[in-house]
Amino acid sequence: MVRLRHLELLGDIKLEQPLPGNSPSDQGAWSPLRQPVFRALWIASVASNIGTSMQDVGGAWLMTSLAASPVMVALVQTATSLPIFLLALPAGALADIVDRRRLLVAAQMWMLLNAFLLGLFTLTGITTPWLLVGLTFSLGLGGALTMPSWQAIIPEMVPRSQLVAAVTLGGVGFNLARAAGPAAGGLIIAAAGAGWVFILNAASFLGVVVVLYRWQRPASKSVLPAERMMGAMRSGLRYVRHSPALHAVLLRSGIFMVCGSALWALLPLLVRREMGFSVVGYGTLLGCLGAGAITGATVLPPVRRMLSADPLVTGASLLFSAVLAALAVLRSFFPLCGVMFVGGMAWLALLSSFNSVAQTAVPAWVRGRALAFYLLVFFGGSAGGSILWGTVALHKGITSALLYAAIVLSVGAAFSSRFRLAGRMEGELAPSLHWPVPAVIFEPHPDRGPVLVTVEYIIDPAQSSDFTREMHVLRTLRLRDGATNWWLFSDTIKTGRFLECFLVESWIEHLRQHERFTKADLEVENRVRVFHIGAEPPLVSHLLYEPEHPLGKKPG
Repeated sequence: MVRLRHLELLGDIKLEQPLPGNSPSDQGAWSPLRQPVFRALWIASVASNIGTSMQDVGGAWLMTSLAASPVMVALVQTATSLPIFLLALPAGALADIVDRRRLLVAAQMWMLLNAFLLGLFTLTGITTPWLLVGLTFSLGLGGALTMPSWQAIIPEMVPRSQLVAAVTLGGVGFNLARAAGPAAGGLIIAAAGAGWVFILNAASFLGVVVVLYRWQRPASKSVLPAERMMGAMRSGLRYVRHSPALHAVLLRSGIFMVCGSALWALLPLLVRREMGFSVVGYGTLLGCLGAGAITGATVLPPVRRMLSADPLVTGASLLFSAVLAALAVLRSFFPLCGVMFVGGMAWLALLSSFNSVAQTAVPAWVRGRALAFYLLVFFGGSAGGSILWGTVALHKGITSALLYAAIVLSVGAAFSSRFRLAGRMEGELAPSLHWPVPAVIFEPHPDRGPVLVTVEYIIDPAQSSDFTREMHVLRTLRLRDGATNWWLFSDTIKTGRFLECFLVESWIEHLRQHERFTKADLEVENRVRVFHIGAEPPLVSHLLYEPEHPLGKKPG
């Protein structure tokens, strides 16, 4: 019945683009829900995440009936998470080179089909342990394809001023689903069996499919052909390698996830072995964590108006380290509930901050690939941290492991604070489109290359040091946007003559450089151009590589 009401609410919504919202009233915790597209998709995604949480419970429980081996039970969780590591980078590239809405619809339909088949096979009694693992893995493939695109479309659904609130609401929805899903799944399994949990999960994807299908997403404005898969992955790797703003997000989120994962990894053991609480107590503590996250969504907006991302992330990291230390020493139930509540607030503050900065630090053309790296660090840090702190707990005890995690997180937060979290203002990442189309006598084949681009500058020799420093800032932009090599040469005869050279793998890739150069990048280029004192603008030349035998045959 809840699912039907959700679909009825979506039925009369015309899913159009959001209107600008820059007034203070449009920047509250719940303001993104005023946008029809985001509101509809948020409702549908909460219901779908509840279905996914039910699926996780049903899969683990069913495997305990099909196979008593702990290895087989663990394989269910492995089959869920492994696709993220296998497909994160390809999924990020797909998110940038195909229509994200169509990709999401296809992935949701794929997951719907697999969940339905698993439910049907379970109800008919033909599910085997390996069939359960296989279909769970197949479901995970759809989830891995979904993640980068899902993150990348959020800035398309809300105004820039509401992006942080929209990301925070995503975390609230996830915590709501994580709190309600396992409980609902357990009740349904007890009443009707695991098969119906899988069928309901399949139905939960329908709301998301309906919203995405009806969303009037604007078409891409690029006049160039889409990148090929391998080329898109290489350009994504190149962008991440030469993007200091993204490095800061990846480093600080990685440190937090490695240390913060100690809570999720050790809390079940702490509750059962050290405190002697039942599963009800464990569920209550998790509920307090979720309640803190939901409360944090309301508290965060005024805090963000007073603090920038850097002090907020540092403070929330120190607060979460205090939560880990408190878990290590406290053994009274109600104080622990309060500690978990505070931990939920800190957790949401950190994740929403990292997520929003990751989205605002990169332009639209590479957003899916950049977010794929972020998700890889996020889940990799969580998985690696769980193994690390589990091993420490095995040899030193649970209390020591939590204290060590708290200490490392505190030190890591202090160390990483020097790497500033720098999102961009609205409009700064828009394409500048100021580069003229290269002047050519004939249009080269798009795949011909490599291409050598040279830019000649004439400067005052007395300013050569300042000029060289600014040119190496420009170097990062050239390499980030597509150049494979970059050099700066000075003339040994004509003092003050400098030649910038950079190599691009193909003609079409260089044309894409023209579209990738942003208004923020233009400020750097303008600082360089100030040094040029020639009568004409810097001379730009394009040179194509000439192979010895263009047709692949030797003459004669």
